[in-house]
Amino acid sequence: MTAADYAPPRWLRNAHVQSALGSSPLRRRNAERRLAAIGARTQAHIIETDGGVRLHGLHSAVDGVAPRGLVLLLHGWEGSVDSNYMRLTAAQLLARGFEVFRLNFRDHGDTHHLNEGLFHSNRIDEVVQATAQIARMFPLRPLSVAGYSLGGNFALRLALRAPEAGLPLAHVASVCPVLDPARTMESMENGLRFYLWYFERKWRDSLARKRELFPGVHDFDDRTLGLSMRPLTQWMVERHTDFGTLDRYFDGYSVAGQRLAQLQVPVSILMAADDPVIPVAGFRELELPANARLEVASWGGHCGFLENAQLDGFAERWIADRMEKLASA
Repeated sequence: MTAADYAPPRWLRNAHVQSALGSSPLRRRNAERRLAAIGARTQAHIIETDGGVRLHGLHSAVDGVAPRGLVLLLHGWEGSVDSNYMRLTAAQLLARGFEVFRLNFRDHGDTHHLNEGLFHSNRIDEVVQATAQIARMFPLRPLSVAGYSLGGNFALRLALRAPEAGLPLAHVASVCPVLDPARTMESMENGLRFYLWYFERKWRDSLARKRELFPGVHDFDDRTLGLSMRPLTQWMVERHTDFGTLDRYFDGYSVAGQRLAQLQVPVSILMAADDPVIPVAGFRELELPANARLEVASWGGHCGFLENAQLDGFAERWIADRMEKLASA
Protein backbone atom coordinates (compact mmCIF):
# COMPACT_ATOMS: atom_id res chain seq x y z
CA MET A 1 0.00 0.00 0.00
CA THR A 2 1.59 3.26 -1.17
CA ALA A 3 0.57 6.86 -1.82
CA ALA A 4 -0.14 5.81 -5.42
CA ASP A 5 -3.04 3.71 -4.11
CA TYR A 6 -4.81 6.76 -2.71
CA ALA A 7 -7.51 7.76 -5.20
CA PRO A 8 -10.39 9.63 -3.50
CA PRO A 9 -13.63 10.38 -5.38
CA ARG A 10 -13.63 13.66 -7.32
CA TRP A 11 -15.64 15.54 -4.70
CA LEU A 12 -12.87 14.80 -2.20
CA ARG A 13 -10.03 16.03 -4.41
CA ASN A 14 -10.11 19.54 -3.01
CA ALA A 15 -7.38 20.25 -0.46
CA HIS A 16 -9.54 22.56 1.66
CA VAL A 17 -12.42 20.09 1.78
CA GLN A 18 -9.99 17.39 2.86
CA SER A 19 -8.41 19.54 5.56
CA ALA A 20 -11.70 20.82 6.97
CA LEU A 21 -13.56 17.50 6.96
CA GLY A 22 -10.61 15.78 8.63
CA SER A 23 -11.29 17.62 11.90
CA SER A 24 -15.09 17.81 11.51
CA PRO A 25 -17.59 16.72 14.20
CA LEU A 26 -18.91 14.06 11.81
CA ARG A 27 -15.50 12.43 11.66
CA ARG A 28 -15.13 12.85 15.43
CA ARG A 29 -18.20 10.69 15.99
CA ASN A 30 -16.81 8.13 13.56
CA ALA A 31 -13.47 8.12 15.41
CA GLU A 32 -15.14 7.67 18.79
CA ARG A 33 -17.22 4.74 17.50
CA ARG A 34 -14.30 3.04 15.75
CA LEU A 35 -12.06 3.18 18.80
CA ALA A 36 -14.82 2.09 21.20
CA ALA A 37 -15.70 -0.87 18.96
CA ILE A 38 -12.21 -2.32 19.38
CA GLY A 39 -12.91 -2.96 23.07
CA ALA A 40 -9.42 -1.96 24.17
CA ARG A 41 -8.50 -1.30 27.79
CA THR A 42 -7.13 2.25 28.11
CA GLN A 43 -5.14 3.54 31.06
CA ALA A 44 -3.95 7.11 31.68
CA HIS A 45 -0.33 7.78 32.63
CA ILE A 46 1.55 10.84 33.89
CA ILE A 47 5.18 10.66 32.79
CA GLU A 48 7.64 12.83 34.68
CA THR A 49 10.84 13.90 32.91
CA ASP A 50 13.86 15.95 33.95
CA GLY A 51 13.13 19.17 35.80
CA GLY A 52 9.78 17.90 37.00
CA VAL A 53 8.09 18.21 33.58
CA ARG A 54 4.94 16.08 33.49
CA LEU A 55 3.32 14.78 30.31
CA HIS A 56 0.02 12.92 30.05
CA GLY A 57 -0.68 9.96 27.82
CA LEU A 58 -3.06 7.06 27.21
CA HIS A 59 -1.96 3.45 26.81
CA SER A 60 -4.41 1.13 25.05
CA ALA A 61 -4.29 -2.65 24.63
CA VAL A 62 -6.77 -5.39 23.80
CA ASP A 63 -6.94 -7.99 26.56
CA GLY A 64 -5.95 -11.49 25.55
CA VAL A 65 -3.98 -10.36 22.50
CA ALA A 66 -0.22 -10.91 22.44
CA PRO A 67 1.12 -7.51 21.30
CA ARG A 68 3.01 -7.35 18.01
CA GLY A 69 4.59 -4.10 19.17
CA LEU A 70 3.88 -0.74 20.75
CA VAL A 71 3.28 2.38 18.63
CA LEU A 72 3.68 5.84 20.15
CA LEU A 73 1.34 8.34 18.47
CA LEU A 74 2.10 12.08 18.39
CA HIS A 75 -0.54 14.69 17.52
CA GLY A 76 -0.17 18.00 15.69
CA TRP A 77 0.00 21.51 17.12
CA GLU A 78 -3.10 22.29 19.21
CA GLY A 79 -4.33 18.74 18.70
CA SER A 80 -4.47 16.10 21.43
CA VAL A 81 -4.65 12.38 22.14
CA ASP A 82 -8.35 12.66 21.24
CA SER A 83 -7.87 14.24 17.81
CA ASN A 84 -9.75 12.36 15.10
CA TYR A 85 -6.63 11.05 13.38
CA MET A 86 -5.19 9.91 16.73
CA ARG A 87 -8.27 7.87 17.63
CA LEU A 88 -8.66 6.42 14.14
CA THR A 89 -4.97 5.50 13.87
CA ALA A 90 -5.14 3.89 17.31
CA ALA A 91 -8.18 1.87 16.20
CA GLN A 92 -6.38 0.66 13.08
CA LEU A 93 -3.29 -0.38 15.06
CA LEU A 94 -5.22 -2.06 17.87
CA ALA A 95 -7.24 -4.06 15.33
CA ARG A 96 -3.97 -5.39 13.91
CA GLY A 97 -2.61 -6.56 17.25
CA PHE A 98 -0.54 -3.56 18.36
CA GLU A 99 -0.63 -1.70 21.63
CA VAL A 100 -0.83 2.09 21.36
CA PHE A 101 0.43 4.95 23.53
CA ARG A 102 -1.05 8.34 22.64
CA LEU A 103 1.07 11.13 24.15
CA ASN A 104 -0.09 14.68 24.81
CA PHE A 105 2.52 17.36 24.32
CA ARG A 106 2.77 19.94 27.10
CA ASP A 107 -0.27 22.27 27.18
CA HIS A 108 -2.33 20.04 24.88
CA GLY A 109 -5.43 18.04 25.63
CA ASP A 110 -6.42 19.89 28.81
CA THR A 111 -3.02 19.32 30.44
CA HIS A 112 -2.11 22.98 30.96
CA HIS A 113 -2.15 22.52 34.74
CA LEU A 114 0.69 19.98 34.71
CA ASN A 115 3.51 22.47 33.96
CA GLU A 116 4.16 26.17 34.53
CA GLY A 117 6.22 26.74 31.39
CA LEU A 118 4.60 27.22 28.00
CA PHE A 119 4.76 24.67 25.22
CA HIS A 120 6.93 25.50 22.24
CA SER A 121 8.08 23.41 19.30
CA ASN A 122 11.69 23.07 20.44
CA ARG A 123 10.75 21.13 23.58
CA ILE A 124 12.09 17.92 22.04
CA ASP A 125 14.14 16.87 25.09
CA GLU A 126 11.09 16.17 27.25
CA VAL A 127 9.51 14.14 24.45
CA VAL A 128 12.72 12.11 24.02
CA GLN A 129 12.79 11.45 27.77
CA ALA A 130 9.10 10.56 27.86
CA THR A 131 9.61 8.13 24.97
CA ALA A 132 12.51 6.50 26.83
CA GLN A 133 10.29 6.06 29.89
CA ILE A 134 7.50 4.56 27.77
CA ALA A 135 10.02 2.10 26.32
CA ARG A 136 11.01 1.10 29.87
CA MET A 137 7.36 0.75 30.94
CA PHE A 138 6.68 -1.73 28.12
CA PRO A 139 10.08 -3.35 27.56
CA LEU A 140 9.03 -6.48 25.68
CA ARG A 141 7.32 -4.64 22.81
CA PRO A 142 9.19 -3.37 19.74
CA LEU A 143 8.64 0.41 19.88
CA SER A 144 7.70 2.48 16.84
CA VAL A 145 6.51 6.09 16.51
CA ALA A 146 3.99 7.78 14.22
CA GLY A 147 3.08 11.46 14.09
CA TYR A 148 1.00 13.98 12.20
CA SER A 149 1.99 17.54 11.19
CA LEU A 150 4.02 19.01 14.09
CA GLY A 151 3.82 15.55 15.66
CA GLY A 152 5.37 14.22 12.46
CA ASN A 153 8.19 16.72 12.92
CA PHE A 154 8.69 15.53 16.52
CA ALA A 155 8.64 11.92 15.30
CA LEU A 156 11.42 12.62 12.79
CA ARG A 157 13.48 14.40 15.43
CA LEU A 158 12.96 11.41 17.74
CA ALA A 159 14.36 9.22 14.98
CA LEU A 160 17.41 11.49 14.71
CA ARG A 161 17.93 11.48 18.48
CA ALA A 162 17.26 7.76 18.98
CA PRO A 163 20.83 6.38 18.73
CA GLU A 164 22.32 8.94 21.13
CA ALA A 165 19.38 8.63 23.56
CA GLY A 166 19.45 4.83 23.49
CA LEU A 167 15.90 4.66 22.16
CA PRO A 168 15.15 1.26 20.60
CA LEU A 169 12.95 2.57 17.78
CA ALA A 170 12.00 0.00 15.18
CA HIS A 171 10.31 2.39 12.76
CA VAL A 172 9.02 5.97 12.44
CA ALA A 173 6.09 7.03 10.26
CA SER A 174 5.39 10.70 9.63
CA VAL A 175 2.32 12.22 7.92
CA CYS A 176 2.50 15.77 6.50
CA PRO A 177 5.34 16.72 8.86
CA VAL A 178 6.49 20.29 9.35
CA LEU A 179 9.89 20.39 7.62
CA ASP A 180 10.85 24.07 7.49
CA PRO A 181 8.85 26.10 10.05
CA ALA A 182 9.73 29.42 8.39
CA ARG A 183 8.29 28.27 5.06
CA THR A 184 5.23 26.86 6.81
CA MET A 185 4.59 30.25 8.45
CA GLU A 186 4.91 32.01 5.10
CA SER A 187 2.60 29.47 3.48
CA MET A 188 -0.13 30.14 6.05
CA GLU A 189 0.33 33.92 5.80
CA ASN A 190 0.06 33.87 2.00
CA GLY A 191 -2.61 31.20 1.70
CA LEU A 192 -6.25 30.87 2.62
CA ARG A 193 -6.79 32.90 5.80
CA PHE A 194 -8.82 30.08 7.39
CA TYR A 195 -5.74 28.09 8.45
CA LEU A 196 -4.01 31.01 10.13
CA TRP A 197 -7.26 31.95 11.88
CA TYR A 198 -7.80 28.36 13.02
CA PHE A 199 -4.36 28.03 14.66
CA GLU A 200 -4.38 31.57 16.06
CA ARG A 201 -7.72 30.97 17.74
CA LYS A 202 -6.66 27.67 19.29
CA TRP A 203 -3.30 29.03 20.45
CA ARG A 204 -4.90 32.11 22.03
CA ASP A 205 -7.32 29.88 23.93
CA SER A 206 -4.39 27.78 25.14
CA LEU A 207 -2.43 30.84 26.30
CA ALA A 208 -5.49 32.26 28.05
CA ARG A 209 -5.92 28.97 29.89
CA LYS A 210 -2.27 29.06 30.97
CA ARG A 211 -2.67 32.62 32.29
CA GLU A 212 -5.75 31.59 34.25
CA LEU A 213 -3.92 28.68 35.89
CA PHE A 214 -0.63 30.48 36.63
CA PRO A 215 -1.44 34.21 36.94
CA GLY A 216 1.72 34.89 38.91
CA VAL A 217 3.92 33.48 36.15
CA HIS A 218 1.97 34.45 33.04
CA ASP A 219 0.72 38.00 33.38
CA PHE A 220 0.50 38.97 29.69
CA ASP A 221 -2.44 41.17 28.76
CA ASP A 222 -5.25 40.76 26.23
CA ARG A 223 -3.40 42.96 23.76
CA THR A 224 -0.70 40.30 23.58
CA LEU A 225 -3.32 37.62 23.01
CA GLY A 226 -4.71 39.73 20.17
CA LEU A 227 -1.46 39.62 18.19
CA SER A 228 -1.44 37.76 14.89
CA MET A 229 0.59 34.59 14.45
CA ARG A 230 4.03 35.97 13.57
CA PRO A 231 4.26 38.71 16.23
CA LEU A 232 2.70 36.40 18.83
CA THR A 233 5.31 33.76 18.04
CA GLN A 234 8.05 36.41 18.25
CA TRP A 235 6.71 37.47 21.67
CA MET A 236 6.78 33.86 22.87
CA VAL A 237 10.30 33.29 21.54
CA GLU A 238 11.70 36.42 23.19
CA ARG A 239 10.08 35.86 26.59
CA HIS A 240 9.82 32.10 26.96
CA THR A 241 12.79 30.61 25.10
CA ASP A 242 16.54 31.13 24.86
CA PHE A 243 16.54 31.46 21.06
CA GLY A 244 16.23 35.23 20.97
CA THR A 245 15.07 35.54 17.37
CA LEU A 246 12.34 33.96 15.31
CA ASP A 247 14.86 32.71 12.74
CA ARG A 248 16.89 30.84 15.37
CA TYR A 249 13.73 29.41 16.90
CA PHE A 250 12.47 28.13 13.53
CA ASP A 251 15.91 26.74 12.70
CA GLY A 252 15.91 24.89 16.03
CA TYR A 253 13.20 22.46 14.97
CA SER A 254 13.66 22.42 11.20
CA VAL A 255 14.27 19.03 9.60
CA ALA A 256 14.57 20.40 6.07
CA GLY A 257 17.30 19.88 3.48
CA GLN A 258 20.14 17.68 4.68
CA ARG A 259 19.01 17.33 8.31
CA LEU A 260 17.53 13.87 7.88
CA ALA A 261 20.45 12.51 5.87
CA GLN A 262 22.01 10.82 8.92
CA LEU A 263 18.89 8.92 9.98
CA GLN A 264 19.69 5.49 11.36
CA VAL A 265 16.09 4.49 12.18
CA PRO A 266 13.91 3.31 9.26
CA VAL A 267 11.51 6.13 8.37
CA SER A 268 8.41 6.43 6.16
CA ILE A 269 6.99 9.84 5.20
CA LEU A 270 3.57 10.47 3.63
CA MET A 271 2.86 13.88 2.13
CA ALA A 272 0.09 15.38 0.02
CA ALA A 273 1.10 17.43 -3.02
CA ASP A 274 -1.83 19.78 -2.39
CA ASP A 275 -1.20 20.38 1.34
CA PRO A 276 -2.38 23.98 1.91
CA VAL A 277 -0.36 24.43 5.11
CA ILE A 278 3.02 22.79 4.49
CA PRO A 279 4.71 23.47 1.11
CA VAL A 280 5.42 20.26 -0.78
CA ALA A 281 8.50 21.84 -2.43
CA GLY A 282 10.55 21.23 0.70
CA PHE A 283 9.98 17.49 0.40
CA ARG A 284 11.46 17.47 -3.11
CA GLU A 285 14.62 18.99 -1.61
CA LEU A 286 15.07 16.44 1.19
CA GLU A 287 18.24 14.40 1.35
CA LEU A 288 17.23 11.00 2.72
CA PRO A 289 19.28 7.87 3.44
CA ALA A 290 18.48 4.46 1.98
CA ASN A 291 16.42 3.47 5.04
CA ALA A 292 13.99 6.40 4.57
CA ARG A 293 11.09 6.44 2.12
CA LEU A 294 9.10 9.47 0.95
CA GLU A 295 5.66 9.03 -0.66
CA VAL A 296 3.75 11.99 -2.12
CA ALA A 297 0.05 11.56 -2.90
CA SER A 298 -1.65 13.80 -5.44
CA TRP A 299 -4.40 14.69 -2.96
CA GLY A 300 -5.03 14.67 0.77
CA GLY A 301 -4.84 18.27 1.96
CA HIS A 302 -3.28 18.75 5.38
CA CYS A 303 -3.50 15.43 7.25
CA GLY A 304 -6.81 14.64 5.56
CA PHE A 305 -6.41 11.74 3.10
CA LEU A 306 -10.14 11.01 3.32
CA GLU A 307 -11.35 8.18 1.11
CA ASN A 308 -15.16 8.21 1.00
CA ALA A 309 -18.42 9.63 2.34
CA GLN A 310 -17.84 7.78 5.63
CA LEU A 311 -14.64 9.89 5.98
CA ASP A 312 -12.41 6.84 6.36
CA GLY A 313 -8.75 7.83 6.26
CA PHE A 314 -5.99 6.49 4.02
CA ALA A 315 -3.23 7.87 6.31
CA GLU A 316 -4.39 5.82 9.30
CA ARG A 317 -4.36 2.64 7.20
CA TRP A 318 -1.02 3.62 5.70
CA ILE A 319 0.57 3.91 9.16
CA ALA A 320 -0.91 0.60 10.31
CA ASP A 321 0.27 -1.06 7.10
CA ARG A 322 3.82 0.17 7.64
CA MET A 323 3.86 -1.11 11.22
CA GLU A 324 2.30 -4.44 10.27
CA LYS A 325 4.81 -5.07 7.50
CA LEU A 326 7.67 -4.34 9.87
CA ALA A 327 6.26 -6.68 12.51
CA SER A 328 5.92 -9.46 9.93
CA ALA A 329 9.44 -9.03 8.54
